[in-house]
Amino acid sequence: MTNNYFSYDGQFYHQVRGGAMGSPPTLTISNCYMYFFERQIVNQIRNSGGLYFRYIDDIFITINWPVRHLLKEVDRWNKFDKNINLSANIGSTVNFLDLNMENQDGQLYTTVFQKPSYEPYYLPFNSIHPLHMKKNIPFAILLRAIRYCSTFESYLNEREKLRMVLLLNKYPNKIIDQQFNNVLQKFKIIQP
Repeated sequence: MTNNYFSYDGQFYHQVRGGAMGSPPTLTISNCYMYFFERQIVNQIRNSGGLYFRYIDDIFITINWPVRHLLKEVDRWNKFDKNINLSANIGSTVNFLDLNMENQDGQLYTTVFQKPSYEPYYLPFNSIHPLHMKKNIPFAILLRAIRYCSTFESYLNEREKLRMVLLLNKYPNKIIDQQFNNVLQKFKIIQP
């Protein structure tokens, strides 16, 4: 997008290139733009037996190519459009969004990924928000752990971290246990 105009604090501004961050039209236009950009890449990956996933501006590719070949292809793809720059994170362990994936001898293991800038703060229980909003937080974060952790051990580790974070945010043990049990009941999981 070029030549956008906007006003802020009584002043008019001319945005030479790009769109407003978080704006619904910008997101839609960006997704359409990426669709046309990625079509050739998606076909190449799928025709080579790989998988291609994208969420907004994060791309995940898994393919059985030598590292050198993949890096050459990323360089080639970067020549498709000067406005888009792809980078590669290659290894037996990679993070995509809030998911950590590890390939151990051909077996895929997943856990919750926290960015290095992660701070363990959620809505404090002593806030004036309605109780149902505060109860949803333990439920939602444990639900994510169940969905993301591929082993029972990693789930238990994540659950204990979450309990500590919730206690740090002044959640009573009773509420934590109640909401954790609600998640388990939702999926008909019998607690060990």
